[in-house]
Amino acid sequence: MQRTEPNHPVPGGRPAAVVGVRAGKVFAATDWVADEVAVALEYNGISHAVMMASPTDLEDFARGFSLTEGIVDTVDQIRDIELVESPQGHTLQIEIAAACFARLKDRRRSLTGRTGCGLCGTDSLAHAVRRPAPVAAPATPFAIAAVARALAALRSQQHLLDATGATHAAAWCHADGRIALVREDVGRHNALDKLVGALQVARLDAPSGFIVVTSRASFEMVQKAACAGVALLAAISGVTALAIDVAQAAGITLLGFARGDNASVYSHPEQIQLEPPP
Repeated sequence: MQRTEPNHPVPGGRPAAVVGVRAGKVFAATDWVADEVAVALEYNGISHAVMMASPTDLEDFARGFSLTEGIVDTVDQIRDIELVESPQGHTLQIEIAAACFARLKDRRRSLTGRTGCGLCGTDSLAHAVRRPAPVAAPATPFAIAAVARALAALRSQQHLLDATGATHAAAWCHADGRIALVREDVGRHNALDKLVGALQVARLDAPSGFIVVTSRASFEMVQKAACAGVALLAAISGVTALAIDVAQAAGITLLGFARGDNASVYSHPEQIQLEPPP
């Protein structure tokens, strides 16, 4: 992958001295690397989770994580979000409705996540593999050409990846493939949580579009797409067997190996048009 060399500060990245060998010649330079910080999520003053994440769009992350983890049912149940920075990391102080907090205390768990980790600290099998409520089927099938169009356009909007080469992205796209929102993070789960949170703020009609991700699609990614009410999730890499099972039950069309004009459809193929109309 060809990276650009930014000449200005890049949100989520920082400069680092580097030496190495390139094209057979020793070099010394300043490189841009992806920042990765500890992000603690507190609900009504009680510590709930610590995740490693990119320090960008953290309020979106707070909203998306709260929704996809089932801590709140709607974003309106989040009363306030305050970001507190310290040398040790960032803390998201989230105030949620009393009923949601009571429910959280009932199933409270300790969750310490690493990059790309979605289940660390889960204390019950029932909570680990949650089956999301089925999403509404799209009014008309999505076109495979629209997915290809979105993926082709996404690369130019991955600014942190351009600078560092170390981040994933998740994007929500209109049915015709136009990208409306993109979020990046060192963790694929985090990028998708940020996107889910951003969708709530933007008040877009999430079910009318689809989501593309620059990673594999595990079952947690399908769960998060379902929480957003989106009926199509396309990943540039492979999918897991459990992701297929969850997508089938939730009414989600799951695509893997979506690159260029190619894609493999693993569930609900009736919701995507694979050939151009006559």
